[in-house]
Amino acid sequence: MASSAGAGVLAAYACHPAHSRGRRHPEVPAPTRTEYQRDRDRIVHSTAFRRLVYKTQVFLNHEGDLFRTRLTHSLEVAQLGRSIARSLQLNEDLVEAISLAHDLGHTPFGHAGQDALHSCMHDWGGFEHNLQSLRVVDALEERYPDYNGLNLTFETREGILKHCSRAHAEALEQTEPGGVGARFLRREQPSLEAQLCNLADEIAYNAHDIDDGVRSGLITLEQLDDVALFTRFKAEALAAHPQLGAAGLRRRWLYESIRRMLSAQVYDVIDHTRAALQAAGVASPDAARRAGPLVGFSPAMREASHVLKRFLFRNLYRHPQVMDTTALAQQVVRELFAAYLHTPGEMKPAYAAAAQGAEPAQAARSVADFIAGMTDRFALREHHRLTGRRLLDT
Repeated sequence: MASSAGAGVLAAYACHPAHSRGRRHPEVPAPTRTEYQRDRDRIVHSTAFRRLVYKTQVFLNHEGDLFRTRLTHSLEVAQLGRSIARSLQLNEDLVEAISLAHDLGHTPFGHAGQDALHSCMHDWGGFEHNLQSLRVVDALEERYPDYNGLNLTFETREGILKHCSRAHAEALEQTEPGGVGARFLRREQPSLEAQLCNLADEIAYNAHDIDDGVRSGLITLEQLDDVALFTRFKAEALAAHPQLGAAGLRRRWLYESIRRMLSAQVYDVIDHTRAALQAAGVASPDAARRAGPLVGFSPAMREASHVLKRFLFRNLYRHPQVMDTTALAQQVVRELFAAYLHTPGEMKPAYAAAAQGAEPAQAARSVADFIAGMTDRFALREHHRLTGRRLLDT
């Protein structure tokens, strides 16, 4: 019988591990861990999780040791998610598992790499990192004797697949009727825990992109005066700690402003979601899935968050320095894809074997799997090995 350790006091609408829809390959329950704790542990020990330490968030790994990576981002999402889940009596272990796994399928070089690989895969179904994350945990990890993948629970896999086109959902439904693709066809929401992870992801990257943007010198505290959400907490921080205005303490001022902004967003999510849950009257996880989006910001906080995102898009993600790096990173991905598609034997043996002599779509997917699994620095080393050129300094 599955352990109830760590289940805590869960609301009726939370996902309880004892009521999980289970794993694709049945397994004997663990004696000391719940099913979602077991998922989390499998994710943490996976090869794909370790690779996240050398995968770009915004700034490439060689640009500085203190910028966020996909790994540190995932840890921050998990921390925020657990904090909110505890207050809402949702399942913290499930939130943690989803948070730690949500970027496992992300390419090297962040969204630049994803966009380039999607373009390369245009004729073969495209590339989307959420779907690739599911592919990693379902098929690409090789750790167990009886199956490919990590054999995670339905609820964790459902949370990993945040977005999915109808075509991909229909393909998933063919292989797994009533599985993780079904909700996209029924136009339902995922579990409340999965909804929470989506929002914690947004809260985390908005905050840490401010921090990394200022650290990089690409944006300034003065520029952030255009963002009302940040300016409010910047003023509060200085009012509470006037010494932070001194030149040598401006970084502490930044940290204190971000901390206050994060706290306000967390409290806003808790209050708004509690009210939404009460109004909806949901009494089970499935009822919550059918009720529409329930975890979210208040309208005022949602608009303030949109303003911040627009600011970051304009001043950081589209900064000329970032764009120059983005263009070179995309060139690396495109040239790697072309090289491997032309000569599959240049890939590692398992990927080469899957691509050689295969139908074009299968060969291309094997190449995409290989590239998506790369860290930034491995991709650059491979590009140099295959082309003799160095497009980015490492």
